[in-house]
Amino acid sequence: MVKTNGGKLNPAQRIILKFGGQTGLARLLERPQSTVQYWARTGAIPAKWHQKLIELAHFHGVTISPADFAAVAELNQAIARRPEAKWPGVLDVGGVEIACYVLDDGRHIISRTGALHYLAGGKGGGNLESYLRVENLRTFLPADLSDQFIDVSLSQVVNKDVKGLTAHAFIDICRAYSRARDTGALVSESQAAIAVRAAAALAAFAKAGIEAAIDEATGYQYMRAEDAIRMKLKLFLEEEMRPWEKTFPDELWVQFGRLTRWRGPIHERPKYWGKLVNELIYGYLDPDVLNWLKENAPTPRKGQNYHQWVSSQYGLKKLVEHLWMTIGIATVCHDMRELRQRMAERFGREPVQFTLFMPPIGPGRLAD
Repeated sequence: MVKTNGGKLNPAQRIILKFGGQTGLARLLERPQSTVQYWARTGAIPAKWHQKLIELAHFHGVTISPADFAAVAELNQAIARRPEAKWPGVLDVGGVEIACYVLDDGRHIISRTGALHYLAGGKGGGNLESYLRVENLRTFLPADLSDQFIDVSLSQVVNKDVKGLTAHAFIDICRAYSRARDTGALVSESQAAIAVRAAAALAAFAKAGIEAAIDEATGYQYMRAEDAIRMKLKLFLEEEMRPWEKTFPDELWVQFGRLTRWRGPIHERPKYWGKLVNELIYGYLDPDVLNWLKENAPTPRKGQNYHQWVSSQYGLKKLVEHLWMTIGIATVCHDMRELRQRMAERFGREPVQFTLFMPPIGPGRLAD
């Protein structure tokens, strides 16, 4: 998260807060929260969104002054340089090599040409974007996909730039092709063949995730591991436990009760809900934070809970945003299994299924 002037909010964060935070603004813009989250982290909001934000501010009675956007514009210009691909590597996906990079701002990207080469089986022409403009695929693609294509410079090559796309965008594209095939939306053999390779890529990254694979391919994991996690924990967590205050809304327990068929009062909720909180709240909020809490914080009990360790300025805000997002998803689910599935889809996790073959049970033979 980019801050200026001795820890104050950056220009983008000041505008975002006027709309009620990242979740609120993302909802108004009808965009994923990750888009607004990136603005908050970099401090910059693309110019194409300025007029839309002014219109929303006027409609919702939000006060925005020209100075707010002037500060954003200055920061936009300051970071307008092309990000540097500082850690290069090669991903092996089903025997096809795709160039990948970690940028100097921590973003994980893959080569646009490499992505097309893999998806088209080495037979495609043109650029990847042309493959995404087909009408029967558009409804399966995220609306902000174009923002995820990035021009980057290679630090090892003078005056050499490459076009890339974020790792998450590649997964979104693969998921779109796979879902389009499952619903019968793809009509040509070439599109169906792309969908097959897309599904293979999803399976390849299902367990560890594409960013972890890029970390390994580029060697960035060794640069990132200790320092990045330490800085993140410092941002999320307090050095001492804060006094207890009500943080988890009752609405969460109401939804947990409905989805698990709990008939008792929510203030006497079953202990196994604690595992659901670790899985769906802290596990998705940030796995590194959850591991630290498990290893260093006292066992949760009345008056002494994990949320008392999250920092009041950043960690608590992120926790509350995540709680309400989870509640929102839970309200449209019918059981806990569906909530787990929807949360996994929301955060880009893919299911892994194993088939176990057993010998037949014949007459006079018992199963082992």
